[in-house]
Amino acid sequence: MTLEDRIADLEMRQAFQDDTIQTLNDIIVEQQRALDRCAAQIRVLAERQAELQSSGGGGLPDEAPPPHY
Repeated sequence: MTLEDRIADLEMRQAFQDDTIQTLNDIIVEQQRALDRCAAQIRVLAERQAELQSSGGGGLPDEAPPPHY
């Protein structure tokens, strides 16, 4: 294997690795966006839950005993 062949092989490997790294980075960015959306939704749900509990609406709407009692 000549020096030129070895250099060409290394350049191909580097190009493949660069492409793989970019693909993985794109996936990580999308996953982070999804996590951010989930965290925002959880925050909104927690705020709504706290509002319901503080307003006294945390219990069941009809707390009367069932009619068969």
